[in-house]
Amino acid sequence: MAVTLDTIKIGISACLLGQSVRYNGGHKESRLCSEVLARHFEFVALCPEQAIGLPTPREPIRLIGDPSNPQAVGSVHPELNVTDALTAFGEQTAEQLDDICGYILMQKSPSCGMGRVKVYQDNGQPAAGGGRGLFAAALMRARPDLPVEEDGRLNDPVLRENFITRVFAYAEWQRLQRAGLTRGALITFHERYKYQLMATCREQYRQLGREVAQSAGIPLEEFAPRYFSQLMAALKQPASRGSHSNVLQHLSGYLKRALSSPEKQELQHLIEQYRTGIVPLVVPITMIKHHFRRHPDRYIDHQAYLQPHPEDLSLRNAL
Repeated sequence: MAVTLDTIKIGISACLLGQSVRYNGGHKESRLCSEVLARHFEFVALCPEQAIGLPTPREPIRLIGDPSNPQAVGSVHPELNVTDALTAFGEQTAEQLDDICGYILMQKSPSCGMGRVKVYQDNGQPAAGGGRGLFAAALMRARPDLPVEEDGRLNDPVLRENFITRVFAYAEWQRLQRAGLTRGALITFHERYKYQLMATCREQYRQLGREVAQSAGIPLEEFAPRYFSQLMAALKQPASRGSHSNVLQHLSGYLKRALSSPEKQELQHLIEQYRTGIVPLVVPITMIKHHFRRHPDRYIDHQAYLQPHPEDLSLRNAL
């Protein structure tokens, strides 16, 4: 059930690591990133605005025009237009950083914001709903399967756990690719993520199961990328207490012949307490893992769901 702790690289907006690269010469250090996640990941820090040659400090830029296709211009001197430069740098980064397994972006930034960035209209008011920073938009277009999240959203324990789970899944797939992906390895990988899929998207869990079972006649080089894109899209949907509880019930079914009646009742009580919000997910998970240590099952031991990320991140303590 252990997570493989090979070095995993994650791209990140440099200001989030405390680098003084913002337009005003400051930073937006995220202690979560710089102190907690940095113990588990190798960060690749970039500031797109510095990278395209803008000085620090500098005139701030802002987005204007069509929210779906905005321009990035100087807020004081609108003749300063860095739209093409930021877009090109996003595309370049996506190509050159082919070994990263995730990206953490600075929220609300005209270069790095992944959503809700102000896009100003001719009347001087921002458009409803906002847009996406140009570097972030180019990066996400080029690498649609890459786990990407904003620093502010990582303060939400559900979104934080979901993002880190996807980073480790992405890293595991990349290791398979580097080793030379085989059909058998893909099937094993899919089986390993069966219950994680069930927790996040039951419909896609069924669909992907059917597609894997029927994939023998499809060339692997055609099927594998399509499969992985569908998997990552499914894993992006945060699991609910109800869906987690459903998975816990499935897992407990593997123990029904091994546990005594009082042990079964205790486990069911903990699952119900989790479902109703009395205890966090880590409580029934810890009990289930305890029982499987006493009564090993090779199939369950292989499941990513029971340990999708390092225990000392404590990500399930707040779910």
